[in-house]
Amino acid sequence: MESILIEQYPASRRSLRLAIVTETYPPEVNGVALTLSRFIEGLRERNHEIQLIRPRQDHVEQAAQDNDFDEVLTGGMPIPRYPDLKMGMPSKRLLIKRWLLRRPDLVHIVTEGPLGWSALQAALKLRIPVCSDFRTNFHTYSQHYGIGWLKKPIVAYLRKFHNRTLLTMVPTEHMRAELSATGFSNLRVVARGVDTQLFNPARRSELLRREWGVTPDTPVVLHVGRLAAEKNPAMLTAAFIAIRQRQPRARLVLVGEGPEAKALRNQLPEAIFTGSRSGEDLATHFASGDLFLFPSLTETFGNVTLEAMASGLPVVAYDYAAAAQHVQHGINGLLASYGSTEDFTTMACNLAAMYSHEPEQFRAMGRNARLATESLDWKCVVRQLETLLLSVV
Repeated sequence: MESILIEQYPASRRSLRLAIVTETYPPEVNGVALTLSRFIEGLRERNHEIQLIRPRQDHVEQAAQDNDFDEVLTGGMPIPRYPDLKMGMPSKRLLIKRWLLRRPDLVHIVTEGPLGWSALQAALKLRIPVCSDFRTNFHTYSQHYGIGWLKKPIVAYLRKFHNRTLLTMVPTEHMRAELSATGFSNLRVVARGVDTQLFNPARRSELLRREWGVTPDTPVVLHVGRLAAEKNPAMLTAAFIAIRQRQPRARLVLVGEGPEAKALRNQLPEAIFTGSRSGEDLATHFASGDLFLFPSLTETFGNVTLEAMASGLPVVAYDYAAAAQHVQHGINGLLASYGSTEDFTTMACNLAAMYSHEPEQFRAMGRNARLATESLDWKCVVRQLETLLLSVV
């Protein structure tokens, strides 16, 4: 009698039906939207079923129709100072109806507005596991818009919101420690990735630099991001003016739009304002600069910091959040003491001086910046996220 060979195959990876709730998604341009789209793309590649729930944005309705996954558009209202975004309206009844018809395995809430609160309430009522992300320092932003007195109530709301979920994902160990100290529980760190093929020193363009009116040896100081109060534009202005006093040939290139754009144009009449950029065009702008200034004191993810580093630019930033995690002082950039205007200005001037007087050391910092990002592959980050999601269902 012939023996029978029985092969044992490994169990297939579990597939989740995942409902993701967010106030923002591409083609909107911000760190939360772009990071979330990467996560969704990666989870779908790993055979998870996605239902995306977000407010209807007048200018992107067609984009929703073009997506090949389930997308639920809810009502929204404009967000002050953010004309391109809308805050989701309460939609508990709609979500309960949807989830009774097709129950998700897990609800993941990205933003904590009325839509997020409705999703939390609906998930708890239906006893669906729910987890969350902490991605934006709304409590810190309040200080930049004249409503600093709201900081404590905002923190209390956010703590209540996130502590009702099974876990909250944060982008850095610094953020985990900061939130834990104020009473947040069940925090897990999930770093963000960076597309090192897109953001690459090889995209440097002398043609673009000529359009900026600079020569190959002109130091180009780059800043990318929303031109808004919470990004600390006053520090950016002070640092560049100090650089310019020492190196008159230096030029500042600002990529982005925002409510502070007009004031910055008045303060920095010789700066180059490119407006918002995306995709390969944005990557070319990154790679065509020489050093990157990031003066924000409210950042959580620091997307642009990693994109600058991947593009081969040494960075000046505060010793805080994502920059503190990825920038090694003196190796791939310079870190200033948190909140110190004088220290940030000094570091910016030191890096600009290194460009002119110690070019070999400067170029080594740029190469090290690139090397530091090559391990931050999106696929690795998505697998980390997937592991956490599977742990709560």
